[in-house]
Amino acid sequence: MIWALIGILIGVVIGFQIEYSIPLAYTKYTAVVLIGVLDALFGAIRAEATKDQYDALIFITGLIFNILLAIIITYLGEKLGLDLYLAATVVFTFRIFSNVGITRRAMLHNFFEKKRKQKHDTDDSENPL
Repeated sequence: MIWALIGILIGVVIGFQIEYSIPLAYTKYTAVVLIGVLDALFGAIRAEATKDQYDALIFITGLIFNILLAIIITYLGEKLGLDLYLAATVVFTFRIFSNVGITRRAMLHNFFEKKRKQKHDTDDSENPL
């Protein structure tokens, strides 16, 4: 997963260095694709933090699926004259906040478990029986 984070960070740095503006017609697509990418990224971080089985193939397929789903929803919304991209944005954003909350709780749990174990190990070494 660290490689995915490094790759995304490199992409962001390169993106800031390139002088390119997105045409106004594609801004909705860009927004939902970025939110979809963030959803996949935070899902991978949650899987790593909660000690779920992280799999790069699942990450990549989830990333591609999120991007395709976001594009399809936005396209259908434009054809129907509806702002369906907002629905995709709301759902992806909800999932991001959910994953961040789960990650935070898992990290706090791991932190307190380490502290408890260190205290327990210290107490055992000071009072040998």
